[in-house]
Amino acid sequence: MFALMMLKELYRNFLLQLQQVYSLSEATNITDWVFEKKASLKRSDILKNPGKVITAAADKLIQEAMQELLTHKPVQYVLGEAWFYHMKLKVNEHVLIPRPETEELVEQLIKDRKSKLTDPAILDIGTGSGCVPIAIKKHLPAAIITSIDVSEKAIELAKENAALHNAHINFIQLDFLDESKRNGLPMFDIIISNPPYIPFNEKEKLDRNVTAFEPHLALFVPDDSPLIFYQEIALFGKNNLLPNGKIYLETHEKLAKEVAALFMKDYQTVMIKKDIYGNERMVIVTA
Repeated sequence: MFALMMLKELYRNFLLQLQQVYSLSEATNITDWVFEKKASLKRSDILKNPGKVITAAADKLIQEAMQELLTHKPVQYVLGEAWFYHMKLKVNEHVLIPRPETEELVEQLIKDRKSKLTDPAILDIGTGSGCVPIAIKKHLPAAIITSIDVSEKAIELAKENAALHNAHINFIQLDFLDESKRNGLPMFDIIISNPPYIPFNEKEKLDRNVTAFEPHLALFVPDDSPLIFYQEIALFGKNNLLPNGKIYLETHEKLAKEVAALFMKDYQTVMIKKDIYGNERMVIVTA
């Protein structure tokens, strides 16, 4: 009976089962995260007291988490939380799990802006969990940030996360691809976006834990118009970006050059930046 299992044995059993789905290193990290979240036990607690028997209630929570994880459901959705830029955020099936590449884009914006004396007006397009604007607001507290998303559920969660982190952000449910809907937006110093950019024909190449659980609305674009969001951002920026304003974009590594080409004609400078893995994942534009 699992409830009578000693802590060391329970931990080992969980780790072994999880290796059906994940590599040892990933399984170890996930096991540690689940035990801390569901039973308030760190690995150091398990090493100090391997013979301890946890409560039946905590054991039940751990076993339920295991059943979900074995379906390839991401641990962030199982636990309802994810980390981004040193912050813990709520996540659910209505928003993407924040990625390290997006952290790099945010870090670049913060680094570029730190030396400026003015309070920038920033537009975040496709906010999801709110990870991008909240991270920016924490590091550039004077920034005036508007964040939009087509999903009402995403906006609800982003508002919750902003409240948790004391970040004042203006969240608006808005379909950016509908030009008539975005006409009321003001001028901005900075636009930042991690929009949907994966063509549908690449769906089969992705891991099951992405395609089966993360929102397709936030991931995929039609095969015949993979740059649709970037095209609309380029158009919008011509009218709504202040002189010398900047646009920070996350892109598909295979499409960064095409994204950059969209902005060449109407903008002063366009730069492609590689991520820490050497992939072309960011395009930075100056008006």
